[in-house]
Amino acid sequence: MDHKYGKLFAGAASLALAATGLGAATVVADSHGDGFVIGVSNTVQGNGWREEMICSIKAQAAASGEVASLNIAHRNTDPAGQLEDMRNLIAAGVDAMIINPSDPDALVPAIQEATSAGIPVIAVDATVNEPSAYVISNDQEEYGRLGAEWLFEKLGGEGNVFYMRGLAGHAADDARDVGWDAALANYPGIEVINEVHTGWSQDQGSSQMLDMIASGIPVDGVWTSGIDNVIVDAYVDSGEPLVPIVGADNNQFVQYLATVEGFEGAAVTNPGTVGGAGVTLALQILNGEKPVAPASADDQIVTVDPELWDNTTEDGMAKIQAALRDDLHPTWPLTLQVPGWTTYTDEALIACEDL
Repeated sequence: MDHKYGKLFAGAASLALAATGLGAATVVADSHGDGFVIGVSNTVQGNGWREEMICSIKAQAAASGEVASLNIAHRNTDPAGQLEDMRNLIAAGVDAMIINPSDPDALVPAIQEATSAGIPVIAVDATVNEPSAYVISNDQEEYGRLGAEWLFEKLGGEGNVFYMRGLAGHAADDARDVGWDAALANYPGIEVINEVHTGWSQDQGSSQMLDMIASGIPVDGVWTSGIDNVIVDAYVDSGEPLVPIVGADNNQFVQYLATVEGFEGAAVTNPGTVGGAGVTLALQILNGEKPVAPASADDQIVTVDPELWDNTTEDGMAKIQAALRDDLHPTWPLTLQVPGWTTYTDEALIACEDL
């Protein structure tokens, strides 16, 4: 991909994202007909993964034919703000609640209050330390391990690595760090020269990468927690030779894997569409197929296994080429479905229409 084209693509897609209406920090309720009311609480806006998550919730709710309305609290806030949003959803009388938990412990009181009121709580993307909540999430520990192991092998087991994590305190970031550490323990020749939290912000991640390059400290490889295409941009803008980079299956990063000459890297799949899977799980509970709270620890957590797509092998490149599409926001993950859990069309997901 021409680098200038990539920048234009990002800018145009940002306008497209704004047009969806997801940028407003408000609680949205859309209703039609009879059916269930599902509440949603999310605490990060402007992040492609989270926007895809919200759109998958809308698309799966519509595809199910069983959801009358969605009550969506979608704003940038902290655990205290999310606790408030969850209590507002309980007071509004939602039938079930889907949350992307900002903290595994701080939300426990609201989860317990919801369960006591007969409102099942489904955490997507990350776990919570409350057994009455269901969890459906990408296997974040394996996400961290897969990408780290690929990078360390690519470097021949030796070299300086820049470790760019996600949001400090988020359970998904903590789980990825466990996987990272498990891989790192097997490669004593790898030195982590810097560890930062990007906050899953493209601007912050770009600034951190440019600062690292400007420091003059040699970097042999970069592992990112999904803030990835801007890392490639930082190298290209600075004129520095590209190093191996691990990211997620975000559209523009995967485009770079396919098209940027001399760039070696890998994407680990991490579908934001687990949000839509959360709708299916909520409906199973509401239809009596599962209890309001998990019957046992074995029933609590559903995990989605990640894959690694690298552009250095024939198999990996085939997966990259098969995933590419030009009708998707550049920061959205390319894994648009969770098999067995989502039933909407890709077109409905991308349209991101309210009920």
